[in-house]
Amino acid sequence: MALTKNTILSHQEIEHKIRRIAYQIYESNANETEIVIAGIETNGYILAKKIKQQLDQISNIESSLCKVNINKEAPTEPITTSIKKEDYTNKSLVLIDDVLNSGSTLIYGIKHFLDVPLKRFKTAVLVNRNHKKYPVKADFKGISLSTSLFEHVHVNISKQPYEAYLD
Repeated sequence: MALTKNTILSHQEIEHKIRRIAYQIYESNANETEIVIAGIETNGYILAKKIKQQLDQISNIESSLCKVNINKEAPTEPITTSIKKEDYTNKSLVLIDDVLNSGSTLIYGIKHFLDVPLKRFKTAVLVNRNHKKYPVKADFKGISLSTSLFEHVHVNISKQPYEAYLD
């Protein structure tokens, strides 16, 4: 039996979710002067860039972008970032990924950033799946889904039209 592609979010809905997440980040950090938007490579970083663009339009908080490189097949391998630890020490940081599946990628990303003192630490995802192996949650999420273990969420935000679908 062939599985079919089921659209979860359309292009317009994804743009709306990105804008809403940016507003939530702004509201959560309204008293901050600086914030680091850290995106997990590949789709998480693309999403982080889009959220940063929205955040820059709606607020006067100085935001910087950070690319987080995690080997998703072997997340215990060393994690690297595009900025030095000194650049996010004692700042508010939001770690972003496209989909929260089992929670392993996000939890290893969180662990990496906990090695330095931060003012505030939050997480954001576009799609939150409700069955996780690890006790990690997204503070800001576009949509939450209850899916089976056999279903897979795909997110395309690298080229237009954006879409998120289940197969």
